[in-house]
Amino acid sequence: MAKKKARKEIVLQGIAASPGVAHGRAFVFLQKELEIPIYKVEEPDQAGEIQRFEDALMRTRTQIADVRHEVAEKLGEAEAQIFDAHLLVLEDRALIEETIQEHHNTSYNIEYCFHSVSKRYLEAFKHIDDEYIKERVTDIRDVTKRLLNNLLGHCSSTIGRLTQQKILVSEDLSPSDTAALDRKQVLGILMDAGSRTSHAVIMARSLQVPAVVGLHDISRKVENEDTLLIDGYDGVVIINPTEETLYRYGQLKLQRESIQKVFESVIGLPAQTQDGKHVELLANIEGVDDLESVKQSGAEGVGLLRTEALFLRKDHFPTEEEQFELYKEIVQALYPMPVTIRTLDLGGDKKISGVFFSEDEDNPFMGFRAIRFCLDHVDIFKAQLRAILRSSAFGKVKLMYPMITSYAELSQANKILKECKAELKKKKIAFDPDIAIGSMIETPSAACTADLLAEECSFFSIGTNDLIQYMLAVDRINDRIAHMYEPNHPAVIRTLKNIVDTAHLKGIKVSVCGEMAGDPLYVPLLLGLGVDDLSTIPACLPEIKYLIRNMTIKEVQTLASKALKQTQPKAVFNLLQKFYLEHVGNVLQAQDGQE
Repeated sequence: MAKKKARKEIVLQGIAASPGVAHGRAFVFLQKELEIPIYKVEEPDQAGEIQRFEDALMRTRTQIADVRHEVAEKLGEAEAQIFDAHLLVLEDRALIEETIQEHHNTSYNIEYCFHSVSKRYLEAFKHIDDEYIKERVTDIRDVTKRLLNNLLGHCSSTIGRLTQQKILVSEDLSPSDTAALDRKQVLGILMDAGSRTSHAVIMARSLQVPAVVGLHDISRKVENEDTLLIDGYDGVVIINPTEETLYRYGQLKLQRESIQKVFESVIGLPAQTQDGKHVELLANIEGVDDLESVKQSGAEGVGLLRTEALFLRKDHFPTEEEQFELYKEIVQALYPMPVTIRTLDLGGDKKISGVFFSEDEDNPFMGFRAIRFCLDHVDIFKAQLRAILRSSAFGKVKLMYPMITSYAELSQANKILKECKAELKKKKIAFDPDIAIGSMIETPSAACTADLLAEECSFFSIGTNDLIQYMLAVDRINDRIAHMYEPNHPAVIRTLKNIVDTAHLKGIKVSVCGEMAGDPLYVPLLLGLGVDDLSTIPACLPEIKYLIRNMTIKEVQTLASKALKQTQPKAVFNLLQKFYLEHVGNVLQAQDGQE
């Protein structure tokens, strides 16, 4: 057997998304566009090919009928009717017969024929200016993808079925893809698209998996089983590294691990500045799998439990009981520490495929998502609220709403919560009647009306990821404009200051749970602006605590005062970087000296 020719080392620069160094074989996961094979089928086998088509049609009908039944049971007949259109596509004799005729005419395999015919339908419908037809285009596209997957023998995703440790290479990853990952088998993640604040990347950081994104076409350059080296600190990826390169990065990995040990030496100590100010450090988590890391990180509780992770993993709407059991397990495991549970933030880049969310929504981050979805689907919302309330009987629970844009939304959400409390009370089911209610501040409108929102809640949590993208009009998962996403922008800093000052005037505390809270460059600024506590992924907490213990509140207040006077983001960044190096630079220099 001929030996495979060694491939040349290739160095690529992307966006550093999750820190760490990883070395291993590639697993290329392409999911955006199905690759449809094309081959001739001999005449004696053509009857079997048509039978294969009929079997796939039947299997697809069954799958869609199952989804319809589940939605009807949980949400009602009106919601389930959206799947009737999908079933009608599968009963369209013109589409079916045209596919079979295409097969007879060309002798090509049936999936290629179906793909060709459905593309013609979509292309024809695309130019018709009629709302009904536009909806039908979406139906055909969804059904086509499901049917082709069945014809090709694909599961909905093979991403969670890795049997060996590999570096995952993909065009992009949805949060549901990332939720399905087996963290024991994924050494690192590389993506063509993405940014540091896409939800998939945030989840990768919580898994402590090195990741580099914004690589444009790495999924086309890399072949399965290529050897890869990831530098998640500087955003460098090396395809087929030489022995010399591996040695150099092996030394870098040892150096970084030594630095991390210094940070971890303070895990058991309080997060207290040198002049005695205690800062509550909390963890952002996805679910039960993160409990151990919360305990090991020295976190004082959970500042953000993203409940949508349960929905994304199950690919359906979990029942009230399923949710209650999950929340209860987390609350009990962390007692007496507080757990802040955020209600569903589906939408944007977090969708349950085929259910309620259009693949063609022009701007999903500003569309049908989060609290808008919940207020439009009260049955789903109430089931979750009851589950959260029930879990509050087993520990210290806080409840928080995402993407609030107005007093009216917050007031409506609280009215529904009040109804849920009455329902539980009537059934004599225990819950904390005084559960703390919080609002996420992640839209400019919420920031501008913080004084009004404070009347309807007892704490704020600033979601800096969305707040920055909305304020600066920068899509945070678009790698082409990632450089314009600037947390150090004067508008962002001034807005943060106004939110904090308004909240304190109203007597309520402010937390930050966005990515700024986990970035050691920005932590001194946030504390200088008056933020009360920080919530980030457990892996970031040791360095944050080390930094806090090596500074004073007076120093960070001076830093914030200087930052507020700057006119350019770069000037702010230079101030923050200088402060960081002055307070942590000794650790970095000590390790540099050991090289």
